[in-house]
Amino acid sequence: MVRSLHFPSKTPSVSRFLFYSFFKTLVGQQVTVELKNDLAITGVLISVDQFLNIKLDEIKVVDEARYPHMIPVKNCFIRGSVVRYVQLPAQAVDTALLQDAARREAQQPTTAQQGNVRVK
Repeated sequence: MVRSLHFPSKTPSVSRFLFYSFFKTLVGQQVTVELKNDLAITGVLISVDQFLNIKLDEIKVVDEARYPHMIPVKNCFIRGSVVRYVQLPAQAVDTALLQDAARREAQQPTTAQQGNVRVK
């Protein structure tokens, strides 16, 4: 079974750091990244940064017949803003840990809420 993470166009910065921390734990794992232009690339995750830019090595294009110019490419850098989905191996996802982290993040006040607090 494969799990997919959807990348909304406007990921709030707090959620972005949750994804960033999660993806850092997946370095060395094989993932499939689907781009907004429908290109899907499978490769080994080399690195990810705070903008969710992704570096892959040993890549293969899922639909080589549609993208023959990508066959000789062996590694790539993918800008985070063009990613639609990232498919992960199911065994690499600790669902309970991810849910706990999301729950803790949701309970933290946002900067807008913190700005509304006045100290007298």
